[in-house]
Amino acid sequence: MDNCLFCKIIEGSIPSKKVFENDQVLAFYDIQPAAREHVLIIPKKHISTMNDVTDEDDQVMAEIFAAARKIASELGIAESGYRLVNNCNRDSGQVVFHLHFHLLGGEKLGPLN
Repeated sequence: MDNCLFCKIIEGSIPSKKVFENDQVLAFYDIQPAAREHVLIIPKKHISTMNDVTDEDDQVMAEIFAAARKIASELGIAESGYRLVNNCNRDSGQVVFHLHFHLLGGEKLGPLN
């Protein structure tokens, strides 16, 4: 995926403020935060949308959720609460077509519309 912004972040050609990394997952701060704490959690494997996740991706999906729990704990927002959001396709607001989850917290979040 030559033109994928997140693939470029994974390869290191675009810098990011990393929060977590292992063999399958990378997490970094969003450059346009929607909450006091706003981290993006992505698989290193390019998967365009949630609709493109296959049974072979079960392990990476488990790694994403494990990373979310770990990051929330390390940021000190696990107990007060956080939101984990995935947008799938254009009508949901997905802008970068590389599967990603927004971890939002650090403040009281408003209701979802």
